[in-house]
Amino acid sequence: MTTQKGNCAGNGVFIVETGAERSSAVFHKIGGLKSKLLFTGGVFRARSFKFYKKSVENPERIRIFAAICVTMFFKKRKMKRILLVATVVMTALTASAQADDPIVMTVNGVDVPRSEFEYSYNKNNTEAVLDRKSLDEYVELFINYKLKVAAAAEEHMDTAAAFIKEQAEYRAQQAEAYLVDSTFIEEQARQVYEQTAQRIGKDGLVLVSHILLRVPQDADANAQAAAKVRIDSIYNALKAGADFADLAKRLSQDPSTAQHGGQLPWIQKGQTIPDFERVAFSLQPGEMAEPVLSAVGYHIIKMDERKQFEPYEFHRKSIYEWLNQRGITAAAKQSMGKKLAAQMGGDITPEEALAKAEQELDAKYPDFHYLMKEFHDGSMLYEISNREVWDKGAKDEKGLEKYFKKHKKNYAYDEPVYRGIIVNCTTDDVLQQVKQSVKGKKDTEWIQTIREKFNNDSTLQVKIIRGPFKAGKNKYADYYIFKTSQEQPEAIEGFPVVGVIGKLQKKGPDTYEDVRGAVTTDYQNYLEKEWVKVLRKKYTWKVYPDVLNTVNNHQ
Repeated sequence: MTTQKGNCAGNGVFIVETGAERSSAVFHKIGGLKSKLLFTGGVFRARSFKFYKKSVENPERIRIFAAICVTMFFKKRKMKRILLVATVVMTALTASAQADDPIVMTVNGVDVPRSEFEYSYNKNNTEAVLDRKSLDEYVELFINYKLKVAAAAEEHMDTAAAFIKEQAEYRAQQAEAYLVDSTFIEEQARQVYEQTAQRIGKDGLVLVSHILLRVPQDADANAQAAAKVRIDSIYNALKAGADFADLAKRLSQDPSTAQHGGQLPWIQKGQTIPDFERVAFSLQPGEMAEPVLSAVGYHIIKMDERKQFEPYEFHRKSIYEWLNQRGITAAAKQSMGKKLAAQMGGDITPEEALAKAEQELDAKYPDFHYLMKEFHDGSMLYEISNREVWDKGAKDEKGLEKYFKKHKKNYAYDEPVYRGIIVNCTTDDVLQQVKQSVKGKKDTEWIQTIREKFNNDSTLQVKIIRGPFKAGKNKYADYYIFKTSQEQPEAIEGFPVVGVIGKLQKKGPDTYEDVRGAVTTDYQNYLEKEWVKVLRKKYTWKVYPDVLNTVNNHQ
């Protein structure tokens, strides 16, 4: 199984975990929020109101779980997407919506135009994708995808109120990218830059470090003199070769900079105390000034670097982010509304003009149309795949057991595995009681049994190290189980008695519970293949080779 990474057609970055045909996936809750996995046109796709990227290795659930992202639904990055799209207007990946858009295939009576197939194929076969599919390979994946969507449509999965609401919310967010005035945003960004450049002026920016000894403003002459003696001694040590950053970390009374060796962020004139600023801007890189008294105390200032303010393009991204935090999107949308209203003429309001433009996005922008269709079909695909494969496979205990017995050789161990626990006890008597308490119980119940009986609010008699164990992975297991270590490991403080409870499995797992994650994954893959066989018998499809041969090869 391999992890692949690539660009998701301008919609962010996706990470895909692939197996023979695809990795199975299960429904997980991460941070209390649902994150749905979709298998859309050959790749997984995630949709959620927040961004999650998480690979999960969990023997109770699934061996490896691929988590991937699109920037479709998370608001924190929405402006970045909007500005990118508003500037570039989403580079077209498919043939434009022309009358000459022949049908490349028909699945369950529904025609698939060449432009739709090209959109999906190109989106999932960029140069960055390691496991790129040939056209023929992708056709098979795409047919399977459409067959599953057909099955979901037959179940009316797109008529649920929650489904309709989610589609509407997604459309509204994606439409925003087309309904902002990118020229307005650019103008505002350049204004911010010019104003900042004017404030910085010819003096530029300086990067300085300092060591501060605080002197209260109401300090008497003796206190001020004592501070002067100390700062002079530090200065003399620096002149003698002491490390500035080291002394700053140990002696400076400015905690915000001391941890960074005394270094401040880049500063411009007007940002600091006048006495400090005067000295700082008088230095050249590498120079250090004698101690100077400011309103807060004595400083030793060292010039690290100075520069002129960089060109606009250098700061453009950060300025856009700053504008986004201050609501530039709403203002840019209002500006677009006014422009559209003026173009349309009549008594139409900016709000009405925006609403009309939003309704025309599908016809005007093929990419937008197919993005909406992809999300709609992908959402249905998730729901029915979860029902027919992922959730079904994870909960079918009899099916898992039967699959494991039939394919047991696939789960053979390449080295012995000890399935059990290592218990660290306060006394020998406690260890014997622990062993007696779990006798006759399933190993999945051992830990809870021990905790309830031996560890309560006032007493802790046992500490547990959970297996399974392989040689070389745990010092206690190496000594007490595998006998590969001659040196007895030091016991946990307060728990001098060590024992092991479990069984050494030399050839392979005894039950599918021992390798539940791997069996679940394989069983889900099996269920999907069987499901696809049923769908291919139930529904009809036809590919038109003459049109398929023109994919990405037509005028």
